[in-house]
Amino acid sequence: MHRFLTGLIKIVLASLLAGSLLSLLGITVDNILLFLGLTPERIWTGLQSAGAWASPRILLGAIIVLPVWLVTYILLPPHDG
Repeated sequence: MHRFLTGLIKIVLASLLAGSLLSLLGITVDNILLFLGLTPERIWTGLQSAGAWASPRILLGAIIVLPVWLVTYILLPPHDG
């Protein structure tokens, strides 16, 4: 857990530094999206489409994976430590 929090803090600080530098240079999110030819609505629609595609496949896979994991977890000997 400690490594996760340390990594998360490093990512937040790096993002803050990068965002501050871009802001200093006058670069905004709108400029980047315009350069890439995207709009916030188009990104949101793409995320919804990805979610609609992925969610039934995740549920289908979970029908197999979760029971196998549960049986394996129950049958393995306990770990020391």
